[in-house]
Amino acid sequence: MPANPRQRRAERHAQPAPTSAAVPRKQPITVDRITDAALEVVATQGYEALTMRSVAALLDTGPASLYAHVVNKADIDELIIGRLCNELVLPPPDASAWREQIADVCAQLRDQYLAHPGISSAALSMVVVTNLDVLRINEGLLAILITAGIDPQTAAWAIDALFLYVSAYTLEISLDAKRQNQHGDDWMVSREQRDEVKRRFSALPAESFPQIRRYAAELTSGTGHQRFDFALGLMLDNLAEGQTPLDD
Repeated sequence: MPANPRQRRAERHAQPAPTSAAVPRKQPITVDRITDAALEVVATQGYEALTMRSVAALLDTGPASLYAHVVNKADIDELIIGRLCNELVLPPPDASAWREQIADVCAQLRDQYLAHPGISSAALSMVVVTNLDVLRINEGLLAILITAGIDPQTAAWAIDALFLYVSAYTLEISLDAKRQNQHGDDWMVSREQRDEVKRRFSALPAESFPQIRRYAAELTSGTGHQRFDFALGLMLDNLAEGQTPLDD
């Protein structure tokens, strides 16, 4: 005998209700997830592909959903640089080792940028910094320099110059690596490439390029990081002289 409506209703109600796990829910959009997605876009597509739309697509949502958490693309730039700065270790200021401390922090920042090729473009695009993780690095560097007796105005401008140099150095490497289809910190100028440049310099007309021709070996010597350390040393040497940037 077929079941009557009352029985069918009872059987239906007796079936176990679906658990919440059976109905997957989308993860909520958060600032951390936006930052993660932005870094993934940079890692897989390059910094030039980083837009509100590309980040939203990775989060399976629309760009409008991001505006509840970030102001604009510049805000995302600050977030990703802040994430990298959060990885840096700041030493307690030591007046007897201030040069080494500044150089170490700059090298840490350099390596973070090189691990994310092209991302230093985001640092160069920041005009006014408000991200607390980035400001933590500014605060730490300023404390080191002030403890070392560096004039505050000199220290302030020096920090800006140091950030610019690290960003420009790493951007140049990432652009060269991209042209050679290599990856960030795995990239280096090979001995063969340096030898080729040296040969070209040595073959220049002596009457027009006497110095380049004569010093071809010096012009093509050294690794990228050796040159980085050299330029950083020149900047720190100038700080040690104690002249303020507003002196005549």
